[in-house]
Amino acid sequence: MHLLLIEDNPADARLVHEALVEAQLACKLNWMNSGAAALKFLRDEAAADPACAPDLILLDLNLPGLHGQEVLVDIKSDPRLRHIPVIVLSSSMARADVLEAYRAHANAYVAKPTQFSQFVALISSLNTYWVGAVLLPSKMARHS
Repeated sequence: MHLLLIEDNPADARLVHEALVEAQLACKLNWMNSGAAALKFLRDEAAADPACAPDLILLDLNLPGLHGQEVLVDIKSDPRLRHIPVIVLSSSMARADVLEAYRAHANAYVAKPTQFSQFVALISSLNTYWVGAVLLPSKMARHS
């Protein structure tokens, strides 16, 4: 699995990485610390070569420069990228943020856990669902 993490907080990025290791999820992880960097990566690499596209994107909302909601809208409005599932992973539990994310076609909205064991459980559940149960477009393209 290829996972793109869009997260400006290095401590949260490290937490995601450690949770991936603890959950024994074998994946390639790309980390971008801003929305602009993530969009550049997606456009320069993933859109140019679908084999480089992530299977799943974890997106924080509170990013420097481009807000996460803007990044989400940009991804979902680009025909070359809109098929990539985007999970908003945010500390915000505000109803307006959740509604806005789903209106922009987020595939899921998850509140960041506060304890490491909860983070590991979250990553394990993402693995079970997004790797084990769901047929991802990127996986289908690789097997065609």
